[in-house]
Amino acid sequence: MTATEWAIVVLSLKVGGIAVLFTLPLAFGLAWLLARSSFPGKVVLDGFVHLPLVLPPVVTGWLLLLLFAPEGPVGMLVDDLFGASVLFRWSGAAIAAGVMALPLMVRAIRLSLEAVDKRLEEAARTLGAGRTRTFVRITLPLALPGILAGMMLGFARALGEFGATITFVSNIPGETRTLPLAIYTQLQTPGGEAAVIRLAAISVGIALLALVASEVLARRSGRGVHVL
Repeated sequence: MTATEWAIVVLSLKVGGIAVLFTLPLAFGLAWLLARSSFPGKVVLDGFVHLPLVLPPVVTGWLLLLLFAPEGPVGMLVDDLFGASVLFRWSGAAIAAGVMALPLMVRAIRLSLEAVDKRLEEAARTLGAGRTRTFVRITLPLALPGILAGMMLGFARALGEFGATITFVSNIPGETRTLPLAIYTQLQTPGGEAAVIRLAAISVGIALLALVASEVLARRSGRGVHVL
């Protein structure tokens, strides 16, 4: 492993970790809404949440580009608030990875919330616990393994994100070149086969660890979390 390759690994872990952490509140909110609420258009919302799973990643990246471009609605807001842009930056790569990871996180968290025995929540309220205390003391601990499983699945997906990232923030060394983009670059480089093997082995190892951790946590939740 060269210093450049280690930097790529560190950047990939940073992008994947930030993507999951910042996506988690949104993923939990959507999962709670889909698991515990009934409202008109619920099926449509569920479809939009899972859209990144079926859309070509390039299309997702293009849509992000339209939103976060300097003239785009989100891009103008970010520029007004922070005086910066996420285009061609590692933060943009984290956004792309988070968008692609969101459906898996929502699905895993939703299944964990649906697996919580509502009779326990009702018993807690009967004994005088309010909604907040019931959530903190009953719902959250029971759903926590599934939530962590969703985070692991999201991290594995974020780590492997390629199409949306390269479309949205390009392939810039030291800034947006994560493991998948580095492997792609080395495949186009004469004599890059050795680097491809090293980077691919690291990608497989990290992703496998994340998936195994996700499965272990899902089993602890008392119900398997199936992505498909």
